[in-house]
Amino acid sequence: MELALQGKKLLITGGTRGIGRGIVLAAARAGADVLTCHRQDGEAVDSLAEELKRAGGEHHVVRCDVGEISEVDRLAGEARDRFGRLDGVVNNAGVISHIPFAELPAEEWSRIIDTNLTASYRIIQQTLPLLGAGASVVNIGSRGAAAGIPLRAHYTAAKSALTGLTRSLAKELGPRGIRINVVAPGVIETEAFDAMPAERAAGLRDTYARKTALARLGTVDELAGPVLFLLSDFSGYITGETLNVDGGI
Repeated sequence: MELALQGKKLLITGGTRGIGRGIVLAAARAGADVLTCHRQDGEAVDSLAEELKRAGGEHHVVRCDVGEISEVDRLAGEARDRFGRLDGVVNNAGVISHIPFAELPAEEWSRIIDTNLTASYRIIQQTLPLLGAGASVVNIGSRGAAAGIPLRAHYTAAKSALTGLTRSLAKELGPRGIRINVVAPGVIETEAFDAMPAERAAGLRDTYARKTALARLGTVDELAGPVLFLLSDFSGYITGETLNVDGGI
């Protein structure tokens, strides 16, 4: 059974690196047309554009800082102008920092909340006119939101609130045929591990191998698969749920 996304129009935020990049490429290879965004220019942007060309279809990689409301509104306008409709939205773009709560500046709290939570609210709201019956929204949460992680109070607060937003909107938008769910990753091995000192990367792999039922970190493709499932018609009766993709951590 294949997850047929042929011809679906998708907006996926934060698609040039890590988990977002994996979702964008998996969706394009499954036949979807994808609009994605990035905050900074660089090699990752250029290489993604090249990979999308090879995948075929109509794809667009645009610049947008989702931490700014005006930028989010412009991104929704890009989706309208380029596609005319959307069959799915993936709110993936996010930021994180590690700061003791007693030292957490108000401006850093706002930056993390705005990028990880407020952007999702605004993107969903502003793309509603493009979402018809059968459309699916997937918010990328975090397994850490349920567990709680020291030094990340601002981040876990944002991701926990994203779950509440999802559950409320599932009930509000359900009568319109729009589904909305959360995918909550555990520790996924991205290219960020390649940028670490080898000893630190090995230590993290060993730590999480001991903490997960599957005794290893997850891969980007293993995270993209469940997201594509929730974007597909195979998940047509699933909404308001949080799917933990964490290897049994």
